[in-house]
Amino acid sequence: MKSLLALFMVIFLIGCSESKKEPVFQLSDIREYYKGAPEGVETRWISSENKTGAKGKAGMTNKRAKGDAFSMIGPGDTLVIFDQKGSGIITKIWSANSIQWAKEDRQKLSINMYWDGEKKPAVSVPFIDFFGVGLGLTATFENEFFSMPEGRSFNCSVPMPFRKGAKIEIVNETEKFIMFYYKINMVHVPKLDDDVLYFHAFWNRDTATVKGVDYTILPKVEGRGRFLGTNIGVIGNEKYRGTWFGEGEVKIFLDGDTQYPSLAGTGTEDYIGTGWGQGEFANSIQGSTISNKEHDLYTFYRFHTYDPVYFHKDCKVTIQQIGNSTKEKIIEMNKNGAEIVPVWSYVEKDGYDAAKRYLDMENPPAVTSDAFPGGVSTNFYRSDDVSATAYFYLDRPSTELPALPSVDIRIKHIKKKVFDNIDQ
Repeated sequence: MKSLLALFMVIFLIGCSESKKEPVFQLSDIREYYKGAPEGVETRWISSENKTGAKGKAGMTNKRAKGDAFSMIGPGDTLVIFDQKGSGIITKIWSANSIQWAKEDRQKLSINMYWDGEKKPAVSVPFIDFFGVGLGLTATFENEFFSMPEGRSFNCSVPMPFRKGAKIEIVNETEKFIMFYYKINMVHVPKLDDDVLYFHAFWNRDTATVKGVDYTILPKVEGRGRFLGTNIGVIGNEKYRGTWFGEGEVKIFLDGDTQYPSLAGTGTEDYIGTGWGQGEFANSIQGSTISNKEHDLYTFYRFHTYDPVYFHKDCKVTIQQIGNSTKEKIIEMNKNGAEIVPVWSYVEKDGYDAAKRYLDMENPPAVTSDAFPGGVSTNFYRSDDVSATAYFYLDRPSTELPALPSVDIRIKHIKKKVFDNIDQ
């Protein structure tokens, strides 16, 4: 009888202890708009009008009138715009700032994000590129995670969870003072589920990709996570002017893949959901925000939402550097020093068809009128200026990825090749 009583007491105590556990907050709670406030969850807005987000401390300047709508960032200074302790989720980031109007300085402003007290940022990206358009350009668009209403403000709605704390800073590497407006919306939560991952973003640029070598969108990261997507910017090589840049296939290496990936697309414009070239459009998970064929300037994005890219051990993402043109154009370019390395040629047989003549990459033929008898168009390896922001979630708050490249790399040729040719 005593043993049975003791058993009941243990069951009772276990039940009591479980009932006192902190509630676990689910992101889905936010999306169920008809539900009341979850227990222990508090909404906060952090801005220049309430820099700490403290309860009852907003809009206190200038006798409760608008008095502190923006912050100034001096030349070479860093402004911390978010510094919170405990568990929470950033739900929205908005900014409008004077960097918008100073094109030559856009790539000199960067955003860093730190999770759970880490010294290395999980996000370190040129500010304007982070918000969805590459090459330091702006565009009027909206997608699942980013938008630029009227092309002059910056919005991000990627959920960014943290367990112990979070810090966001803006680094000004210009020689000017920057008027910086911002608002970061968040919820403090009692606890996050164990499987909640940390948000990361990585940016890199290769001003002259190597022919036959894939450009790396995301270097290999180790851990369990999810590749969320990317935005890519391309400055076409002048030697190939008037040809199509986007035959390269996106390749995603998962969980130990080495020579060959598990996932591969069929072409650049195919990856972002269009085909037969690439005009400007903006869909919820795919789009081409800039498509300037005259100067070979392209920016485009793809997010994996309902078609998730999960990984359990590691992930690496690349895109081939391959273009396409006619046999005659390739011969002309080669005479002008383009040194074309062909990949394969379409073959004409009783009219146009999809037959392909593959070439010997170890000993590619000379590009002459006799190289591709009957050829209609030819794919070829290119060397272009490519940059990309990769977005992903990972089960750890920092990585071993390289740091953000220097300002010199970020701004190289940008004025001459981008801003002098396009007004955005």
